[in-house]
Amino acid sequence: MLNPVLRQRYREDGYLVLPGFKPRHETDALRRRAEQIVEVFDPGAGSGVFTTHRQGADDWFLGSAERVRCFFEEEAFDADGRLRQPKAQSINKIGHALHELDPVFAAFSHGPIWAELAADLGLPQTQLWQSMFIFKQPGIGGEVHWHQDATFLHSEPMTVTGFWVALEDATVDNGCLWVAPGAHRGPLRRRFVRAGDAVRTVTLDDTPWPQGADAVPLEVAAGTLVCFHGLLPHYSAANRSAASRHAYTLHAIDARSRWSSDNWLRRATPPGGF
Repeated sequence: MLNPVLRQRYREDGYLVLPGFKPRHETDALRRRAEQIVEVFDPGAGSGVFTTHRQGADDWFLGSAERVRCFFEEEAFDADGRLRQPKAQSINKIGHALHELDPVFAAFSHGPIWAELAADLGLPQTQLWQSMFIFKQPGIGGEVHWHQDATFLHSEPMTVTGFWVALEDATVDNGCLWVAPGAHRGPLRRRFVRAGDAVRTVTLDDTPWPQGADAVPLEVAAGTLVCFHGLLPHYSAANRSAASRHAYTLHAIDARSRWSSDNWLRRATPPGGF
C-alpha cells in the first residue's frame, strides 16, 4: 500500500499522515454508533474519569481491556459531583475493545487495507490490543500531555504502533494532535506499570519533552489516518472551542514481539489482528 517514499518518511519522522483513508459514510457511521453507546450507558453501573494528569486504576478502568466502557471528562463535574452538561457532552472516551465487541466498530477496524498498511509499517503479524473512541468535547475536552504510547502499551522488542483516524476535522482550535518529527529515535521516558491491581509510573529517562519549534500541529480533515511509532512524543491541547474533535484509535503490536507482562492492559487470551 505504501510506496518507498512514504515508508522512508515514516522511518525518518516516526509518523505518517494519510488523507482520505476512510470515506465520510464510514466515519459518520462510527460517530452515530458511539452516540448510541453513550445514550444507553448507565453511569450507575460503573464509570470513571479519564485524565492524563492522574490516570485512575479502579476496577472500571483495569477491567476495560475486554469490555466496552465509557469514561467521563475530568471537567464534566461541578464541585458537588454533578454533571455540568448533558451526559452526551460529558464523555471523554469509550474503550477498550470496541474493535472486537461492537459490530460497527469491528467492520471499521478490520480488512485487507489495514493488514497491508500494518505490514508496510513493520507489523506483518498484528495483534490489536486496544481501541478507543475519543470525543474531545467542546469547551471541556481535556489536554493530553506529551507522552509516548509505549509508556502505556509496551512490548519487547518495541513494536507498538498507533492508528489514529480523524472522524471530524481536527484543528489547532479544537485540539488536534501535535507531534515531534524524528523524536521516536529518542528514549522511552516513562513506563506505566501494573502489579496486581496497583499501578504506578516509573521514570526511565529524564530527556525533556519537545518544546517550541520542535512541535508540529497535525491539522487534518475527517477521514485522515495518522500512523505513529510507539516512541513518538505527541500531545493534544485542551479543546476550548465550540466544536468537538471526534477520533478513533487502534493500538497494535507485531505478534513476533512479546506483550509486556506488567502492562496495565491484560487479557485472558492474546487478541487477533486486522
